[in-house]
Amino acid sequence: MSRRGRERPAGRPGPGPAAFPFLYWPVVEGQRMPSDAAYARLNDFMRHGGMILFDTQDAQLGGDAGASTPNGRVLQRIALRLDVSPLEMAPADHVLTRTFYLLQDFPGRWTGAPVWVEAAAQVEEVEGMPFRNLNDGVTPVVIGGNDWAGAWAITETGEPAYPVGRGLSGERQREMALRFGVNLIMYVMTGNYKSDQVHVPALLDRLGQ
Repeated sequence: MSRRGRERPAGRPGPGPAAFPFLYWPVVEGQRMPSDAAYARLNDFMRHGGMILFDTQDAQLGGDAGASTPNGRVLQRIALRLDVSPLEMAPADHVLTRTFYLLQDFPGRWTGAPVWVEAAAQVEEVEGMPFRNLNDGVTPVVIGGNDWAGAWAITETGEPAYPVGRGLSGERQREMALRFGVNLIMYVMTGNYKSDQVHVPALLDRLGQ
């Protein structure tokens, strides 16, 4: 965020999920399930505006964060005790596509897997509005399998830690993964401001009529 925008970290936060508005959860086979106390804290975290990104990291296996892969089955077990509303595939006009960068998809080290978010309330499209006003708040979960951390990771010398794609197209994919990360954090920190802001020109135009 410091490199891509004007934001500067305010210092090292304290321990525990309450100190972070965003948690990245890589889902791997064999990981232990959270304790009762941990589930209570996770649900409280999401109820108070926190977001968890669950990444099964298995899009290269055809995974869609469902039960078709070992990591997908682990995610299903984790989710059983989380208070999560129904999900939907992120629509093309979701706020995540434009909180900072304009994006058409959300690649990581892998690409092509669907990304799931909390389903929006059914709202009618308003004539003259370029986007639906979908997000009164922040979806408490984002779920996918594109291995975003693998695309973001760098070595101590600043080099990419893992390969992404091939040649120039791979570097473009890595750049898009970084942009998704920026959009994600901006979305967590600012919520629906972009969803409201994008309507301003259309609203002013209609008021002028």
